[in-house]
Amino acid sequence: MESQYTLLLLQKIIDAQAAPLPGLTRRDVWLPAVPGKALAVIGMRRAGKTSFLWQLLADRHAQGTPREGLLYISFEDERLAGMQASDLDALVEAYYRRHPEWRDQRHCTFFLDEIQTVPGWEPFARRLLDTENIELFLSGSSAKLLSREVATSMRGRALEATVTPFSFREALRHAGREPGKPPGHLTKGEQSQLDHDLGAYLQHGGFAEAQGLDTRSRSELLRSYVDGVLLRDVMERHNLSQPQVLRWLVQQLLGNAAGAFSINKFHADLRSRGVPVAKDTLHQMLAHLEDAFLLHSVALATDSIRRQQVNPRKVYPVDTGLIALFDRSGKPNTGHALEVAVLHTLLRSGAQVGYVLTPAGCEVDFHAALPSGEQWLVQVCLDLGDSATLQREVHALQDARQQWPQARCLLVAQQVPPTVALPPGIELHRASHWLLEGRP
Repeated sequence: MESQYTLLLLQKIIDAQAAPLPGLTRRDVWLPAVPGKALAVIGMRRAGKTSFLWQLLADRHAQGTPREGLLYISFEDERLAGMQASDLDALVEAYYRRHPEWRDQRHCTFFLDEIQTVPGWEPFARRLLDTENIELFLSGSSAKLLSREVATSMRGRALEATVTPFSFREALRHAGREPGKPPGHLTKGEQSQLDHDLGAYLQHGGFAEAQGLDTRSRSELLRSYVDGVLLRDVMERHNLSQPQVLRWLVQQLLGNAAGAFSINKFHADLRSRGVPVAKDTLHQMLAHLEDAFLLHSVALATDSIRRQQVNPRKVYPVDTGLIALFDRSGKPNTGHALEVAVLHTLLRSGAQVGYVLTPAGCEVDFHAALPSGEQWLVQVCLDLGDSATLQREVHALQDARQQWPQARCLLVAQQVPPTVALPPGIELHRASHWLLEGRP
């Protein structure tokens, strides 16, 4: 018996395979390479997951796979409303009806976007992997299923690739100003332009739709992104009964980007204002915000779980452009924005990241444990022109190195004097170069 969606799905297949490949800014997203696994493309709303699926499709086409072997289908189509898992077989049958020579004979690739809109899709996806000669990519985000949960719902049959707002290099590429040579080979004029572009990136952020907008339009756009996350990914999904508390929490977290945050102190502040809320509820709200990719919290770098639990966490927004929306000081928060950008560069490299607080009371912004086993201590600074600032940052790295003697000590600064005297073992990196290269 044919599904009521068969003809519509067949038309969507015809349209998708006839559509020209979109010209999109190329993303530098790491992909796990494990045969037999689906790949779940995850990330915050509007970060570019759908665009990345099209990039993957275009890559396979450029590598020699004809368009008939590549299928992109978005289930975010009102004509597919009410579709059930039992109707998903109609997609496979419609595809092979159109391309019978591909069944069992050739390896095709399906890109299923917003798949979570179909209830019970998970067994269908697992069966595709088991019974058809199909490579499978999945993506989606909704109040029903966060993008992070697409992979976990596959019960070990899918791995994740995380799409974030543009990195600094990707933002330059989008603007047509990505350097065609190593940063150390730039002329003085090119270096000045690069530093100017970094300042703009730290202020405006990396969401694709926000690039090139005026300040008011960009603020309204980014605010709509945050509101969408709060309403659909947190309030609706978890049926929160105290939405105002959630908004106060977000204001506190994003209004103090790169700052320390304690649930206990925030809970005490709410109680002093007569707001009844359970401490566990606040912990859950913070976890929900992280699950929705709106922010990332960094714990103390230590092997002691207890020390991690009793010390505050440092909280960073998903994008530097969000800082201005919530910072009430009215001043450019460039130093914290740079710290946010450095953190996300470390996370993109696959590092496990914590912050350092030494027994002597010195703080280092990040301890990063890389997949290679290498360890970095990273101190971020806006301007090293002041000798006292330089001495303080270097001293913190030297103190932290006593705990991690094998770690490389990196000092990443936006403004670097022409000559800087550093003790042995301290590496100085210009921020525009370090962010552009993704690592030293």
